[in-house]
Amino acid sequence: MRNSKLKMELSAYKINKMFHLGFKLAFETKGNKKKWSEIFSLWHSAASCGHKRAQFYLGTCYDFGYGTPRDLQLAFHWYLKAAKAGHRDAQFNVGFFYNTDELGLKDKKKKIYWYKKAANSGLTDAQRDLGYSYFYGEGIKKDERIAVYWYKKAAIKNDNKALYNLGMCYLLGEGVKQSNHWARYYFFKAETLGHKSAKRQLKLLEKE
Repeated sequence: MRNSKLKMELSAYKINKMFHLGFKLAFETKGNKKKWSEIFSLWHSAASCGHKRAQFYLGTCYDFGYGTPRDLQLAFHWYLKAAKAGHRDAQFNVGFFYNTDELGLKDKKKKIYWYKKAANSGLTDAQRDLGYSYFYGEGIKKDERIAVYWYKKAAIKNDNKALYNLGMCYLLGEGVKQSNHWARYYFFKAETLGHKSAKRQLKLLEKE
């Protein structure tokens, strides 16, 4: 039993080492020319052994054609494996696929299922987009108050789109009590982070 456990630990160590070597080659080496074929091979080996981070990054390789021909079906396949293992970025990506019709998978309810998982794990993009889904009732019952709740979660982490959306909510009194003061506050924060429409809304408020 002890020998079997030791072999499993050594195997897990080797799998993790493969993933990290690929990660180092992809993100921690200087120069524009990355060894994507080698990176892809390392991540594919680790992912095939159940390494969830490798599964996610292998999905990105297929998604964008890094080290392999672009294949959205395989990208989704690996994102889904990582998502089921609890990888929050993969969960968001799976939700994104269900939000589009690229693979004929469009399903708003499944989108919400995966966005909720990623949002509850603290992923900013998922929190903002879940708020958007609640605001417009896409795949879930429309609820502007819950939309504001998720927008604020993302806004705390300086997501300029969430900040802008909050500004609009306060400007129009949707999900919150109408307040030009708070509208200005959120538009200003969004504008400082590069949101062009927020700058336009601030100019309109100045004229009032």
